[in-house]
Amino acid sequence: MQEVALDWIEKFVRHLSHERRLSAHTCKNYQRDLNGLALWCDEQKVETWAGLDDEHMRAFAAAAFRRGLSPKSIQRQLSAARTFFRFLLREKAVKVNPVQSVSAPKTAKRLPENLDADRMARLLDISGAGPLVARDRAILELLYSSGLRLSELTGLDIGDVDLDDGTVSVTGKGDKDRVIPVGRFAREALKNWLGERAALLKGDENAFFVSQRGARLSPRSVQARVDHWAKRQGIDTRVYPHLFRHSFATHLLESSHDLRGVQELLGHANISTTQVYTHLDFQHLAQIYDQTHPRAKRKE
Repeated sequence: MQEVALDWIEKFVRHLSHERRLSAHTCKNYQRDLNGLALWCDEQKVETWAGLDDEHMRAFAAAAFRRGLSPKSIQRQLSAARTFFRFLLREKAVKVNPVQSVSAPKTAKRLPENLDADRMARLLDISGAGPLVARDRAILELLYSSGLRLSELTGLDIGDVDLDDGTVSVTGKGDKDRVIPVGRFAREALKNWLGERAALLKGDENAFFVSQRGARLSPRSVQARVDHWAKRQGIDTRVYPHLFRHSFATHLLESSHDLRGVQELLGHANISTTQVYTHLDFQHLAQIYDQTHPRAKRKE
């Protein structure tokens, strides 16, 4: 491309850094993606940004897809180009944004992982005594019993848990409050933890779950403890806090088939977010059909 065209990339990156206060890492990613677009323009004999149209950009995305680039990466490249051309429009360096109507190939939806009921029961059956074991048992039980997000769990304060009523109050995404029931096993684990909490507590910390130092337990610490117990209990798959939420939703939907109810418990704003668990439920039903229906069984 012409040198003046390449200069616009440098101006844009300075704009991102100084005016929009984006991180150096983000600015570097924008520059890399735009340099890749400039290189492609050289191959296509396009010398100026104004010479790019939407057909060029569709061809650029298609070429990236043929090279094996993932739809997510192509989406990122197009997003960088789209933002860059908005800047060029503002600076009156171009008259149209050629990326505005161009979209990347759709990313295949990944179904959420979950633990089956047997493996979940084995994971929750942890032994031992003392404040840390009591705390960890309460964390695991509550994650599975109520389907909390990790941030919701670590954000819990003492007043958010009502053991008499068997509920926990959380503030989810978008600062939306919801009250979730707590199951019998989780309630017992929480009660035991409260009896041990004073041994770790220091000062006037209001957090429900505290660390060995007596401060609010961090998300990273919860992740580490979940991983520790999964390995110790011999669970043969990667276990992380959000896996409890997926398992909670899947098992509840399998039993109740109440999509709206599960949506409320999870705190999803849109039911389409919850509907992904119906695919898991269908997979389970299809598996049962294949194994049991006389017309589905294959002859040995």
